[in-house]
Amino acid sequence: MSEEEDIRIFKEISRLETEQKNPATEALSELDTFDILKSINEEDKKVAYAVEKALPEIAKTVDIIVGALKKGGKWFYVGAGTSGRLGVIDVAELLPTYNVGPEMVEAIIAGGPGAMVRPIEAAEDDEEMAVRELKGRRLSSKDVVIGISASGRTPFVVSSLRYAKEIGAKTVCITSVPNSPITRYADIKIILRTGPEVITGSTRMKAATAQKMTLTMLSTAIMVRLGRVHGNLMVALQPVSKKLKERAKRILILETGVDYETATKVLEQADYNVVASIVMVQAGIGYEDAIKLLDKVNWIPTKAIRLAEQMKKAGEIEEVKY
Repeated sequence: MSEEEDIRIFKEISRLETEQKNPATEALSELDTFDILKSINEEDKKVAYAVEKALPEIAKTVDIIVGALKKGGKWFYVGAGTSGRLGVIDVAELLPTYNVGPEMVEAIIAGGPGAMVRPIEAAEDDEEMAVRELKGRRLSSKDVVIGISASGRTPFVVSSLRYAKEIGAKTVCITSVPNSPITRYADIKIILRTGPEVITGSTRMKAATAQKMTLTMLSTAIMVRLGRVHGNLMVALQPVSKKLKERAKRILILETGVDYETATKVLEQADYNVVASIVMVQAGIGYEDAIKLLDKVNWIPTKAIRLAEQMKKAGEIEEVKY
């Protein structure tokens, strides 16, 4: 890289909102422990308001992802460093919580899996690697790519959105800097203006907190829209541990009013499928009938229960007592 290019990048970074000195924390190193923490907390209070201002764009993103999923597409998070790790974490948490895996969503982090536990900083400059990663996952025009970059200029992330846009995929950026390079390739621009950090340039703080809030909101709203939440209960959870099995029982008890023993029996009959268990109890039908009805109504339990009542009255389905 030439000296001229180094100077250009230096000037570009120097102008970023996330790289400015924060007047409120200029004396941070002179404070005692409590006041250091208080200063951080005061700045963190601004994060939720920054996310609130971006709610219209976040809502649009949810809608396009839901639409893509219903047409056989999927969504991707792409990021480097902290931003990339947050994408990986959000995807990892969807499997036990909503039984959603790589058939719906994937996360790509610059530098690969090793970058989750150690810095591979040079990887964020590799534009070609970003394209290879997306090609390797067979990105298509049916998909949605969300590029996450606090500065909005990370080459790995910018390149991923550029490629996604070239092949006709929908593109979204999550950044703290308006009019940054990443915004040129984004159909939807989620701008989280968190401002200067407590520690100058340390975007793992406010900027990353805003990203984490946004990703959690996005994926949660998508799961609700897809029917993987009933009321406010995570009925699509995958009970891969003792804790989650007990949570499944509690959900069934809360939703149907059965006792612990009945909840255990029904869930065991349903192989711990919580949605099917709710339909079984509330409609008074067996597991196989519950699955057939849920398949007919796109796995929305309230619709399956109504359909079961109609079929029982018509004598088309057998009633079961629990």
